[in-house]
Amino acid sequence: MLFFTLILTCLAQPVPSIGQDSKSQFSGETLLKLEPGDFNRKIYFKHKLEFSLDMGWLPNNIPFIFDPFMGEKWARVPMDYTLVPIIPSLRWHWGNVAGPSFIRGNTDLTFSLSYTDIPRGPEHLYVTFMFGVRRNFVQPNWRVVPYAEARGGVGYTDAKGPYGVLYAQGQDLTFNFILGGGVRYNFSPRYSISSGIAYMHVSNAYLSQPKVYDYGINVFGPTVGTTVGLGKLQ
Repeated sequence: MLFFTLILTCLAQPVPSIGQDSKSQFSGETLLKLEPGDFNRKIYFKHKLEFSLDMGWLPNNIPFIFDPFMGEKWARVPMDYTLVPIIPSLRWHWGNVAGPSFIRGNTDLTFSLSYTDIPRGPEHLYVTFMFGVRRNFVQPNWRVVPYAEARGGVGYTDAKGPYGVLYAQGQDLTFNFILGGGVRYNFSPRYSISSGIAYMHVSNAYLSQPKVYDYGINVFGPTVGTTVGLGKLQ
C-alpha cells in the first residue's frame, strides 16, 4: 500500500510543460544565479554625476594637427611652450552601458573650468571654460576602462604678441581644444583614477590678424586624474 500511495502522490503533482514552465523556471531563476553580475553597471549608468580633477604636463611641441586638411605647410612654430593644465570638471553620464563588442560602453558630457600654467613660453597663464564628450569603452567586470575624449572652449591668456614678442599669442581672447585618451581604474562605484595622453591647441582663430599673426600653441604630453561619484549611487 505504501508503494502505491507514493506513486499516486507523485502523479498528483503538477508537471510543468516542456516548452513553457520548465524553461521559464530554469532561465528565469537558475540562470540569474549562475550568471555573474557586471559591477561596471554600478559605475557607468544613466544620469550619474561625477567630479573629476585632471592635470597634464604637455612639453612636446608639434605642428597644428589639422594643417594638412587646411592646405597649410606641415611645420611647427619655432617657439617652445610647456603647458600645465589643471582641469576640475563636472561629468554627467547620459546613458547606460550598451553597444556591441569593443565599442560597448557609455558616454559622459563634461563641463570644465581650467587653469593652465605656462612654465615655458612668453605668456604666463591661460584660463578657460570648456565643454567636452568622453566615450568609456566598458567591458563586463573590467576595472581598467579605456576612454577617448574631446573638449573645447574659450579662454583668456596674457598675450605677448601685441607687445612685439615674435611667435607669441596674438591677443588675450583665445580658443582651445583638447583631444586625448587613456585608461580609468575603478576602485569602487565612487572612486577612480585615470592616466592618459592629451593634445592641446590654443589660438585666437586668426582674429588678431593682420595686426598680429596668429601662431597658436600645439603641445601634447601625459595626464593624470581622479574622479569621485556624487550623490546616491546604484
